[in-house]
Amino acid sequence: MSFSSNNGGVGSPLSEINVTPLVDVMLVLLIIFMIAAPMLTTGVDVELPKADAPRMEIDEEVPVITVQRDQRIFLFDEEVSLDVLKERLASDERVRSVNEVFVQADEQVPYGVVVQVLALVRQAGIGKMGLVTDPVTRRPR
Repeated sequence: MSFSSNNGGVGSPLSEINVTPLVDVMLVLLIIFMIAAPMLTTGVDVELPKADAPRMEIDEEVPVITVQRDQRIFLFDEEVSLDVLKERLASDERVRSVNEVFVQADEQVPYGVVVQVLALVRQAGIGKMGLVTDPVTRRPR
């Protein structure tokens, strides 16, 4: 046990704890989380259609093509036209390496637009594609 010599007395316990290192660590962690938090919520906002299908996990490495309500198309959170999408699907190494894509489209997007995107994926020779939906919430009976 540690004793200090306050007022020259021997045997009195040390009652002060140095919290400076703890405060330093906490401030560093706070700064790291403040910087990292906005990066975790990146993505394109869409209202996905509801479907009664089993939930599947989306791998972070698999490219996601997003079609917004206003029919804007995004690949890797970057807006692209249909022509550019076709080029990128055929040439982008991130897409070619996994040979799989997920397509998520807003529920208000016309079916024809989604079919065009799916056709481009197929023309690019991508072996696997998945459609992303939100699970249906069931009401208790």
